Amino acid sequence: MRGPELYGHAPRAVRWSGDGQRVYFLWKQAAEPLEKEFSTWVVGRDGAGLKQLTEEEARLAPPVSGHESKDKRWVVYAERGDVYLYDRTNDKRRQLTKTGDAETNPRLTADGKRVTFVRGGNLYALSLTDGMLEQLTNIRPAGAGGAGAGPADAAKKGTESQETAKREERALLEVIERRAKKREEDEAKRKKEEARKPWTLAARQTVASLVLSPDESYVLATVMEPASDAKNTVVPSYVTESAYTESLPSRSKVGDAQARMRTALVRTQSGEVVWLDHGQKEKQGDKEVERAVMLFNAQWSDDGTKLALLGRAGNNKDRWVFAVDAATGKLRVLFHLHDDAWVDGPGGRSLGWLGDDRTVWFQAERDGWSHLYAVGWEGGEPRQLTSGPWEVESAELSQDKKVFWLNTGEESPHERHVYSMPVGGGARSKITRRPGNFEATLSPDEKTAAVLFSYTNQPPELYLMDNRPGAEMKRVTTSPAAEFRARAWLDAPIVQIPARDGAKVPARLYQPKGWKAGGPAVIFVHGAGYLQNVHRWWSSYSREYMFHHLLMERGYTVIDIDYRGSAGYGRDWRTGIYRFMGGKDLDDQVDAARWLVREKGVDAKRIGLYGGSYGGFITLMAMFTQPGVFAAGAALRPVTDWAHYNHGYTGSILNLPQKDQEAYKRSSPIYHAAGLQGALLICHGMVDVNVHFQDSVRLAQKLIELRKERWELAAYPVEDHGFVQASSWADEYKRILKLFEVNLRGVGAQ
Repeated sequence: MRGPELYGHAPRAVRWSGDGQRVYFLWKQAAEPLEKEFSTWVVGRDGAGLKQLTEEEARLAPPVSGHESKDKRWVVYAERGDVYLYDRTNDKRRQLTKTGDAETNPRLTADGKRVTFVRGGNLYALSLTDGMLEQLTNIRPAGAGGAGAGPADAAKKGTESQETAKREERALLEVIERRAKKREEDEAKRKKEEARKPWTLAARQTVASLVLSPDESYVLATVMEPASDAKNTVVPSYVTESAYTESLPSRSKVGDAQARMRTALVRTQSGEVVWLDHGQKEKQGDKEVERAVMLFNAQWSDDGTKLALLGRAGNNKDRWVFAVDAATGKLRVLFHLHDDAWVDGPGGRSLGWLGDDRTVWFQAERDGWSHLYAVGWEGGEPRQLTSGPWEVESAELSQDKKVFWLNTGEESPHERHVYSMPVGGGARSKITRRPGNFEATLSPDEKTAAVLFSYTNQPPELYLMDNRPGAEMKRVTTSPAAEFRARAWLDAPIVQIPARDGAKVPARLYQPKGWKAGGPAVIFVHGAGYLQNVHRWWSSYSREYMFHHLLMERGYTVIDIDYRGSAGYGRDWRTGIYRFMGGKDLDDQVDAARWLVREKGVDAKRIGLYGGSYGGFITLMAMFTQPGVFAAGAALRPVTDWAHYNHGYTGSILNLPQKDQEAYKRSSPIYHAAGLQGALLICHGMVDVNVHFQDSVRLAQKLIELRKERWELAAYPVEDHGFVQASSWADEYKRILKLFEVNLRGVGAQ
């Protein structure tokens, strides 16, 4: 349960020097304390000269993130509220601002001569040649008065009686007349001289982002309008430095009023604001009203003449690629995808331009799998660039815009490889060859790749390789502690379990040496819902992977499956849980249990299961609704009532509780708690701001009212959704082990 202190800290934030001769990354040794920050390391392009940088040297390293110039020479980035410029030709950085105000989202202009950034809700441009600072927007918070205004109430319109009093006062007293005329003249002069029209936000509006167009004619503004009547859950923290109970910020529940994001184009010369109009309508009773659509990931063509962006319906059943008419703000549909369940899949935020500045590329599940498409600016039928029963996990266009670099599951749904493909589609060249998972960061000349590679029993490490098919990889890092490396960890085989509806459910199998029929078994249920855990790379459930070895040593057969709803297997698998979580996904767990009995000789009366988050939810549904199948279950940080979870995730799968109550009731364990028969352990962090501790508290009260006895609740006062302290992990898994030992093996029973 020591986690990275045993299996190592994976290298992260990999990036190249400007000349492509060095690779920088963040890393730390397994023996270093968990609280210690990652250090910056560097290695040569040939894999030689691995070195940890001093703090001073690290400050001169390329930034972890930022905005690049077209020629890749410059990177601009923010650090502690100030703006810096990094020169990749000489590995030097230059501080551009040093103010008490926070500057955010710095970007280089298309010509590379200025840097824009947001300060105080407005966009500024700083010249890199003469240092001139220009304010590009004149956005004012709600209630702000105009510059040069007179006394607070002088120009403000009042009631009829108030206006009469003002006229009488002005006519009666000469000094009042002179002041009023002066104020009116000053206001008229200010309006005449002020070239850029001010934009005063409405009440509660805030600016989320401001981005200058390549031709500097427009600023794309995203405005947040919070839901005024939404109610957030209070998450109390009991163990605090102040010794008083404190409240942590959290979220509202699914179906509650949601914040609204609106997008506008602001003309830089005039300040005129044009709100983008997506044109999508829907029926509400007898009226046709504007449909709730979120616009995001706006992308300008390189020549700065065209703007495209993505849209997603508020009910998550439609998505679009839009073309924008900057003059009018009207949006034109280039691509539309509807799903009666909900739209999702890998690459759902991908959008870019091909080299002709007239073609947009994106990803979509149009044929049931996430693939790459291209569509012309004028419209027409989109061209499918990849196809087949596999997923494109990510896509990136080469610098010359002639090649796509792809990461896909084409070889196997259990592996991820890097491919190159012409922008027009066609044959793909597989770059990587070993089974596992590859995340490649290409050098500036795109001839060498820095690769994060992992396998089932090998945590992620940094390698270097030529960017060509079949090239050998040279290892750079060794992250795990010697104690971890000394052990032979299982290369868990992948098996296919037949489900009752004929589907083949992938599973990883952990079986003890010398296994004899009649022994116990445990099923692990991964979390997150849309996540894959049956694969040939290092699992995000690394502690569980090691725990399964401990269980094997004690005679348990263990499996974990990619049940319905898991990632990696296309749209139909993903949406198999629509309107019924705890339906087909739970059927897959039950079918796996029966397969263990039938094919592996497991004792049907000695099967347990456990999992966290969504896995905790499935565990509860299994213990409440599948009598006689599971003798014991451990539900960790479980969702017990989906009406209490978040909006984005839950609203996609179950719709809204006020509109689809049936889906929520049949999917929520708390409504089925009367069916508990086996032994149940519930573990939950008390400061969980994702699945609130309240979920387990409410279920505990329900079990008390039902007079159930074979259950217990373990609370962890300082832990959030993902535990941090090794002591908490150890306590939790000792309890899980005891649950299985007592109820599945009869060890230590009192």
